[in-house]
Amino acid sequence: MNFLDLLRLVVGNLSRRKARVALTAVGVVIGTAAVVILVSLAIGLQQTATDQLYGIGDLTQIQVSPSYGGEGIFIEAGGGGGGGVGFPASDEVKLLTNSVLEEFRAIPGVESVIPREYMMSGAVMKFQKMESYVNIIGIGTDDVADLGDEAEQGTTELGRGRIVIGITVPQSFYDPNMRPGQETPPPPELFDQQVQLIVFKYDANGNEIRKNITLRVTGVLKETRGESDFTVYMPLEQVKQLNEWSQNRRFNYNQDGYGMVIVKVGDVDKVIEIADQITAMGFQAFTPQSFLEGINNFFIVLQVIFGGIGAIALLVAAIGIANTMAMSILERTREIGLMKAVGATNRDVLAIFLGEAAGIGFLGGLGGVIVGWLASQGINVLATVYLANQASEQGGAPLNIAVSTPLWLPIFALVFSTLVGMFSGLYPALRAATMIPVLALKYE
Repeated sequence: MNFLDLLRLVVGNLSRRKARVALTAVGVVIGTAAVVILVSLAIGLQQTATDQLYGIGDLTQIQVSPSYGGEGIFIEAGGGGGGGVGFPASDEVKLLTNSVLEEFRAIPGVESVIPREYMMSGAVMKFQKMESYVNIIGIGTDDVADLGDEAEQGTTELGRGRIVIGITVPQSFYDPNMRPGQETPPPPELFDQQVQLIVFKYDANGNEIRKNITLRVTGVLKETRGESDFTVYMPLEQVKQLNEWSQNRRFNYNQDGYGMVIVKVGDVDKVIEIADQITAMGFQAFTPQSFLEGINNFFIVLQVIFGGIGAIALLVAAIGIANTMAMSILERTREIGLMKAVGATNRDVLAIFLGEAAGIGFLGGLGGVIVGWLASQGINVLATVYLANQASEQGGAPLNIAVSTPLWLPIFALVFSTLVGMFSGLYPALRAATMIPVLALKYE
């Protein structure tokens, strides 16, 4: 018996018992739809989480900090001028010296190594009547684009007396002379404007000493929802000079080391591996990629759990298929005997009943995929509307997706439900195939 003959027999047998087949397939529809909806929900949540994570930093970057006897460093806020670096006391010190930076550059897969320093003194930036305490970072590159940032206005290139600012920096400016009840002035347009940076320190008697520096804003960065949004970037050498002035001492990076180094990796898939190598060298390495990996692992487990919940419904449906096939065999015992009497082999009978069981699973799976996909789209629309309303009330960015159904999921669900149906009918089909023709023909 060829495949087309088998298919015609299976379709004909199922069409004779439409009501029974439909009721049995409903269980498969429910189970398959549950698998599609729940797994789609887990995938949608994963995509939303990873999309949000992409906004907190470049996944090809590794932030490397010195190691102080395993105790690490801590960042403390400078007096409005950014962060200062605190150094725990320890004899086991691993500093980020220039020779260490060369070792990082020699690691296969590393594109660039960029040192950076926070402004350690207090600093106020002024523009016309407005001022702000800003986060100032000096970087050892002539182009902020090397950190993965892009310009919203102007250029990302740095130079002596030229700065590049994050897109939210103007929003931190305020009028210190504003009277109560006076309308708050809008954020200033700082692009291509000169600003005054006032750096101050205190002498041994507590007297304030100030230094006034004129800078030009040559670029405004695109929003990243990360550190660069509220940061003012300056050349590393200029920040070093200001730190030396405020700390009253010279800095030698070959002895003192840098506060932090950005290691840029060419291939995102190698970030974790290179971060592990840097950690093995005795330094502290952090990358957003590690968070992404942990999130992906969590959501994979979540997909398995959600899929397992749907599979329970499929298991119940499988029992229904087995029961339907067992009852069908009892009703068609004489038919089975007649088929064997006219030459049908055990394999032919087995194939017919397995085909019928698989057909019920396929029909139920097809219905479940359609119902699951439609339900997923409905949930997606409702969730998107709800989250958009929440985002508008809270002033944040709305999430674009809540439920996602990749192409492989409906295909997998359809194949899986068909296999469930086939295996559910295995025992009844074996009973039918092993019937003795004479006894089957005499069955009442």
